[in-house]
Amino acid sequence: MRQRNMSPVASRRTRSRRPDPTARTARAQPPAPHWPRAPRLRRPFRAAALPRRLCGGAAMLRPPRRLPRPLRRATATVAGSGHRLLLSTPIFYANGPPHIGHLYSALLADALHRYRGLRRAGPGRLSTGTDEHGLKIQQAATAAGTSPSELCERASGLFRQALTQAAVSFTDFTRTSEPHHQQAVRHFWGALQDGGALYKGSYEGWYCTPEECFLPESQLAERRDAQGRLCRVSLETGHQVHWTKEENYMFRLSAFQDPLRNWLRDNPRTISPDPFYQLVLHWLEEDLPDLSVSRERSRLQWGIPVPSDSTQTIYVWVDALVNYLSVVGYPETHGEWWPAAHHVVGKDILKFHAVYWPALLIAAGLAPPERIFVHSHWTVHGQKMSKSLGNVIDPFACIRQYTVDGFRYFLLRQGVPERDCDYYDEKVVKLVNSELADALGGLLNRSTALSINPSNTYPCFSQSCFPNVLDYRETKGMGRASAEDYEFVASVASLPLQVASYFEGFQIYKALECIALCVRQTNSFFQRHRPWKLNRKDPAEQLWLDTIIHITLECLRVYGTLLQPVIPHTADRLLSRLGVEPEERDLSSLTFLPRYSGKLCPFEGRQLGPDTGILFHRVEKPRQQQIETKKL
Repeated sequence: MRQRNMSPVASRRTRSRRPDPTARTARAQPPAPHWPRAPRLRRPFRAAALPRRLCGGAAMLRPPRRLPRPLRRATATVAGSGHRLLLSTPIFYANGPPHIGHLYSALLADALHRYRGLRRAGPGRLSTGTDEHGLKIQQAATAAGTSPSELCERASGLFRQALTQAAVSFTDFTRTSEPHHQQAVRHFWGALQDGGALYKGSYEGWYCTPEECFLPESQLAERRDAQGRLCRVSLETGHQVHWTKEENYMFRLSAFQDPLRNWLRDNPRTISPDPFYQLVLHWLEEDLPDLSVSRERSRLQWGIPVPSDSTQTIYVWVDALVNYLSVVGYPETHGEWWPAAHHVVGKDILKFHAVYWPALLIAAGLAPPERIFVHSHWTVHGQKMSKSLGNVIDPFACIRQYTVDGFRYFLLRQGVPERDCDYYDEKVVKLVNSELADALGGLLNRSTALSINPSNTYPCFSQSCFPNVLDYRETKGMGRASAEDYEFVASVASLPLQVASYFEGFQIYKALECIALCVRQTNSFFQRHRPWKLNRKDPAEQLWLDTIIHITLECLRVYGTLLQPVIPHTADRLLSRLGVEPEERDLSSLTFLPRYSGKLCPFEGRQLGPDTGILFHRVEKPRQQQIETKKL
């Protein structure tokens, strides 16, 4: 799949599988203690910036439609606890270097993958890769004076390097130029042909090469080119289009309108967030013209030839979409994983994934994917990223400037799937310094300082200082904790369930918003009680001092555990400083403040880990904008 308009595209299979660092075995989670109800964090709804239609409006000749074959019974189980799941990023178009739109797609998928590992939910894979066929690649290679294969080799290396540097825990990296993938595409084509879903017909319309698709008149405008000549361009991207007429193989998309509608109405959670689900339903109420799925080989040589017809090349989007099957062993062993697949895609390629891809799968006798997570784009100072404007943000430069975890945190904390998000360096600096360096790092530093905790241990919790009560408004004379303290610990106690709900709903930014709020509340708790002013020689004061530190460290343990999918390196340092062992860092071990309920705390009295210094160093704004510098 390709990535257009600075937003990533569809994902691939990978030739070599890497070990999955998130895979763990299942373990029962202990019941949570009863806490007073905490207020929920709410955010006003923002209308989504809806993507444009991506279908073509070309004229064509077609024979009578046939009804699609019924779905073959799926051999893979539904995703859930103890079941397999394939998470995928888009596979990124190899005609240029990576930008933050690609990275954002990959980080969303990576965070979901890592969070699932914390849940010990069963075997999981995260696939990504590069889309290496198509007319645009062919033309870019000619312009660069190189071969398409050499161009793709360099581009694929840059994408793999960028994802590795950004700590994306992919298990599979697919290149569509690989023999195994091409074999899968040919087999898939054969399945479509055997099912009567393909026919040969004439197709004509306005074709946009950079976007690899036909565009209807409603998505076109007239503008003058560099020579002052009037030409047709894409209304959204400004790319020039050309009238094209060919005899191609056509896919009977029109015959799948009702099956697609039924599939989505029966599975309303398939597409998230909801505005995109509603958009796809709207598309399915309109006419669905049959789809051209091949190109004349005389025009497009860089692609997979149509089996038994050397005059045609398989349409690059059909080629690209099949990566979701080839990565799990199609056509031999895909049943172990498919259809337990969750795709993360940009809104510009939603129609390809939510209309064309499910229809193609049904036609080939396979079930559609379980879920499609859709996100919007990144702009720069309110403008779309564009090479012509020179404002394409280079992820390599950003990682160098803000660190891996700093930049991961910014994109996932600020990115809202329902609407486009704006990037500028000042925003990164302010957010990362405020929430990671100052709030989180400062809290760890203050609560573990030798002046506060000279024994360097996880101190004991005193129930006499912080008694278990049913109504915290009636705590006068019962201990040292205030009603505000009870509200605060109730918020932290409810945090894991809130985070789980937001990850399930593809609202990672809201999960991070909740964590940041609780970190601020913990700092207020620590500041409110001024433990550095307490007299250690007074036994009662020492009990309260230890309780304050115990609660603060318990909060930090919760935050470190929940932040592992987003800032893995920083979370590892935080948990190591607290003395939390690797096997104690999954969600089954995340019982907050068990001593409050009279249960044992395995960390109480334990020696803290070594002090490795500042948790997260403050970052500075670069002297120049982090524009794209890597070239092919």
